[in-house]
Amino acid sequence: MLILTRKKNETLRIGEDILVTIVDVQGDQVRLGITAPREVSILRQELYEAVKDSNTQAALTLQNMDMLSLLKKIPKKDEKE
Repeated sequence: MLILTRKKNETLRIGEDILVTIVDVQGDQVRLGITAPREVSILRQELYEAVKDSNTQAALTLQNMDMLSLLKKIPKKDEKE
């Protein structure tokens, strides 16, 4: 992890086309301005984790539903005879 010290209105560059500017500092909060191409996804970490967890839960639910539908298709013992 790279750790940098920046002051208000200072900018750092990530690669060729991403700029992060310190917009404001108040107490323990820092406001950032980010300039990046539209195709670059920028999310707060807690939002990223929430979406990831939600997607995982949805996938598990879908898998469970698929298994349940398959189990329902298995003939019962007395149906075989």
